[in-house]
Amino acid sequence: MFIPCFKKWRGYFAKWGEEGIVDLKLEFEKLLMLISSRCLLGKEVRENMFDEVYTLFHEIEDNGVTLISFLFPYLPTPANRKRDKARIRLTQILSDVVDSRKNSGRVEDDTLQKLIDSKYKDGRPTTVEEVVGLIIGLLFAGKHTSSHTSTWTAACLLSHPTFLRAAIEEQQQISSKYKDMGLDYNAFIEMDTLHRCIKEALRKHPPTPMLVRRAHKQFMVKTKEGKEYDIPQDHIVATPTIVTNNISYIYKDPQVYDPCRFGPERREDKVGGKFSYTSFSGGRHICTGEAYAYMQLKVIWSHLLRNFELELISPFPKTDWSKFLPEPQGKLLVKYKRNGILQSLN
Repeated sequence: MFIPCFKKWRGYFAKWGEEGIVDLKLEFEKLLMLISSRCLLGKEVRENMFDEVYTLFHEIEDNGVTLISFLFPYLPTPANRKRDKARIRLTQILSDVVDSRKNSGRVEDDTLQKLIDSKYKDGRPTTVEEVVGLIIGLLFAGKHTSSHTSTWTAACLLSHPTFLRAAIEEQQQISSKYKDMGLDYNAFIEMDTLHRCIKEALRKHPPTPMLVRRAHKQFMVKTKEGKEYDIPQDHIVATPTIVTNNISYIYKDPQVYDPCRFGPERREDKVGGKFSYTSFSGGRHICTGEAYAYMQLKVIWSHLLRNFELELISPFPKTDWSKFLPEPQGKLLVKYKRNGILQSLN
């Protein structure tokens, strides 16, 4: 589904001139919203109300993911009021779209239609409120974390010329291999170097700093040092991703950006145990959008690496820890220059 969706919006980069300077963080935020809406929203929103929906969603993001808003969601702060006002309007827009679909009998081949047509085990159909809630949740999951990861990948790659060159060389090789048929799903699966570059950016800057679970039964944990801890049933267990992704006896020089740690010779995320790498969580509750996220980011970055020379001209961004989901702070200014004719994604 995703590659056809991106084809629709790859013209986004056509608005860039032959060369110039852009805030890549802002560009990724807009592009990922376009892609997510193409994949998840009905054409009613995409074709008629996208600008308003994007603005409302941005209001919810800016005011709804701060630590204060998360810890005290009902506090009558200006941020919470803006968040609630935007949410009410966005809910109204999406509710009208769902109602219109249901009443008209029109059937579209999109995710929105699948949610409308879904039924529970007892045969009960989904309600308008449920569909709208699911769509907003999917939009948040599909856009918010991916735009931040795209930005962190940019900052890491453009700050490490060796890995940037390796990623560009891989693009040249794969483009040459698929030049007669165009880049397809199989071509993107073969982009191992780019995949590892994104994965390493996620290790150093995970979208979720902590994973929280409830213990369904009592169990015992034994540490590397031999200490044992009993975890009672129904207790909450928290795993700080930002810590586990930087454990020195699993990851060599964890403070260093080194995508080669995930290569076949080292496989640091595997030799340390199946839960050594938890940027997408793990176990039965692992993020169901992991494959989608990697494919999405590889398609975007493949396009950029094949068609633009990129140079980071702003400092490496700091992490904004005031947000419940940490993000790159400030702008990410990048100088670009087109390096050839835009290549197709057929």
